[in-house]
Amino acid sequence: MTRSYAVAAVAGRSIATTTPSLNGLAAAGDCGYNGGTMFSISKFLGHDEKFYDLLEASAQQADSSVHHLIDLLAKLEKSESTSDLAAFAESRREDKRITQQLTEELSKTFITPLEGEDIQALASALYKIPKTVEKIGERILICPEDLHGRSFRRQVELLDRAAEVVLAMVKQLRKGTDIRTAREMNARLQTVEGDADKLELELLHDLYHGDHSPKHIIFLRDLYELLEKVIDRCRDAGNVILQIVLKYA
Repeated sequence: MTRSYAVAAVAGRSIATTTPSLNGLAAAGDCGYNGGTMFSISKFLGHDEKFYDLLEASAQQADSSVHHLIDLLAKLEKSESTSDLAAFAESRREDKRITQQLTEELSKTFITPLEGEDIQALASALYKIPKTVEKIGERILICPEDLHGRSFRRQVELLDRAAEVVLAMVKQLRKGTDIRTAREMNARLQTVEGDADKLELELLHDLYHGDHSPKHIIFLRDLYELLEKVIDRCRDAGNVILQIVLKYA
């Protein structure tokens, strides 16, 4: 059986296309013999699901970190004491491990389901979510007594919505998201981000016009800005996903 290859350079990556004879070989056993080395045709062509698995795992860690923050804020609202950031650190470390594994897999895989630069851009955007969330936890524990009894219900609702949309968008990539669905989901993220901006301005207005000490104003202002920044990170991830969908449409 004769095997021939046609190779084209696309966006800096070598993309191999095969003749029907190679496709027939893949169908016959999903493996070929070349100079005594057995190899998987599916793995060679990047048909395995590892990149989608890793991206979804990263998005799940981002979502989990947001839920850790929600739990922490709920405890503070009920005036419950807390001093443990282990869950935040674990989410951030796990996401970093996933990001590093993605980079390693990209260096070993000839053809990927998405362009390498797109995978790296999305992985980076996702990692910034738990990293920023952990910073919020650290800031809160600097002076948690200043937050006892304070409600974060509206921030929590927006954070939860943004993280859930990002997770759903990442999961849709495996299925082959259509442009309309991607745009609708991204529009939801943009709406959440806009609502978060308005809420931050409202909270800052009340803070600056209230009877608070300078220390209390600085502490709460920094916290409000970081909470809004997490939603910005979710929006950024959504924008990357939309760009990927548009590119492959």
